[in-house]
Amino acid sequence: MKILSKKQIGEIIRFGIVGVLATLIQYLVYILGYNFIGTNIAFTLGYIVSLIFNFILSNYFTFKTNPNKEKGLKFLLAHGFNYGLQMILLNLFNFIGVHKALSPFLVYSISIPINFLLVRKALAK
Repeated sequence: MKILSKKQIGEIIRFGIVGVLATLIQYLVYILGYNFIGTNIAFTLGYIVSLIFNFILSNYFTFKTNPNKEKGLKFLLAHGFNYGLQMILLNLFNFIGVHKALSPFLVYSISIPINFLLVRKALAK
């Protein structure tokens, strides 16, 4: 059984802090917009705003790296997959009758652990 290093534990904690803030940003944009512009557009707009916030903090705070084009491309690819997963899950949960204000929480519970692994691979040294 492999025990996590202090560095890995720190990354997980910092990822959690940034993730909570980015998720709150995404959710607030979604909640403010889904009745006016529709769920998919509001979710996408929230995702874009939180993505920019997340990229900056993930580099400087979470993984303590400097952003560059290569990391940016890898980050976008990881988040492109994550966005696709989130949109599928959001529409699935809404289709089966989960309230539109609650369905993002189910989406996040599935997609966030997957996203951590993808973003870590994209940005870690």
